[in-house]
Amino acid sequence: MSAATATLGTTSLWDKVRTYSPPPRFLPLIVTIALFAGMFGAGSVRYENFGDPQVFLSLMINNAHLIVLAVGMTFVILTGGIDLSVGSVVAMSTMILAKTLEKGWSLPVAIVTVLLIATLLGTVMGLLIHYFDIQPFIATLAGLFLARGVAYLISIESIPIANETFMKWAYEPITLWSTYWIRWSVVVALIAVAVAAYVLAFTRFGRTVYAIGGNESSAMLMGLRVGVVKVGVYAVSGFCAGLGGLLFALNTPSGNSLHAVGMELDAIAAAVIGGILLTGGRGYVVGALVGVLVLGVIQTFIIFDGTLTSWWTRIAIGVLLLVFVVIQRLMTRRQT
Repeated sequence: MSAATATLGTTSLWDKVRTYSPPPRFLPLIVTIALFAGMFGAGSVRYENFGDPQVFLSLMINNAHLIVLAVGMTFVILTGGIDLSVGSVVAMSTMILAKTLEKGWSLPVAIVTVLLIATLLGTVMGLLIHYFDIQPFIATLAGLFLARGVAYLISIESIPIANETFMKWAYEPITLWSTYWIRWSVVVALIAVAVAAYVLAFTRFGRTVYAIGGNESSAMLMGLRVGVVKVGVYAVSGFCAGLGGLLFALNTPSGNSLHAVGMELDAIAAAVIGGILLTGGRGYVVGALVGVLVLGVIQTFIIFDGTLTSWWTRIAIGVLLLVFVVIQRLMTRRQT
């Protein structure tokens, strides 16, 4: 009797597994993960050494700054907003860091200064958007010009960073196993993703972010702190842009007012490809991480091929972005 019951239970479990269908809210994330796995697998078949674990780790190393930018962008897009300033804030942050270190400031003070200024700029844009009812596109476009202008005001020339501790962080590898390694920038980026995922999933702030993106009027009627959270997401985006600027400076140890031109578009593309709904209210920060990896693997394809120009990266990203926007639109129509 017990054996028959066990067999029946096993059959029932198998039926559940076989007929399992993931909730619709997870489908965009699953599609993005499958896309990345398929692209990486195809590269491994086509090109020698493409499937080496260090190639995957290099995707993380080369795009750590973009991962952090995409994290901040996720908060903003989930509320139905947009932040066009983050690329310029990256450039401004590298210039502030390089200039303060050149003037003899200590590294911790220089880093805190960068993060405070970037967060303050994001907060100001959030205040303009919520309390003055300025469209996010316009407010953050003004932030884009302001941050880039400050970078040029500091210097029109590249400023090298020669701080010994900073250079150690930039080039000292972290050995994982055997000959595989990462850098500190990857550790910082993954911590940012983990913290953001926790905040969005388990805190009142995170739940309010989703509520605002779903329906801001309903969120206000529910008594949620809409104003504080709307300003807060732009402060988070500003902080992430400042942090991304610090990580970008680790890759190219210098400050330059021409750094990160157009990087805000890469962050937006990564978030959308990662399944973040442009109209807000749906998506996961892990999707933004995978979206960045998809952009990275496209660039890696170009490098391994050797016969294609870097412009093919932009073409591929544009096609993917259009496909994911269309998919989002179809899913939204179906649910309404």
